[in-house]
Amino acid sequence: MLIGMPDLTTLKVPKDLRERIAREAARDGRTAAGLLSTLLDDRERAARFAAVRRAYADPDVSWQAETEEWSAAAADGLDA
Repeated sequence: MLIGMPDLTTLKVPKDLRERIAREAARDGRTAAGLLSTLLDDRERAARFAAVRRAYADPDVSWQAETEEWSAAAADGLDA
């Protein structure tokens, strides 16, 4: 392998899926790898936000007491 070249592998997908990926990548002016990377990044980000939403929806609201303490401290009349 050449120095600085990424490790590459083959990903076997149905031909129609490969064509869809190629069309979408070309539409955005990027490579198939770039498109797939962006799609995975977006999916991982959505999963992180979903985890945060679940945490805030948890009936165990132990985080709420700390938030209220910080809010009280911010409203103590002292200016920085």
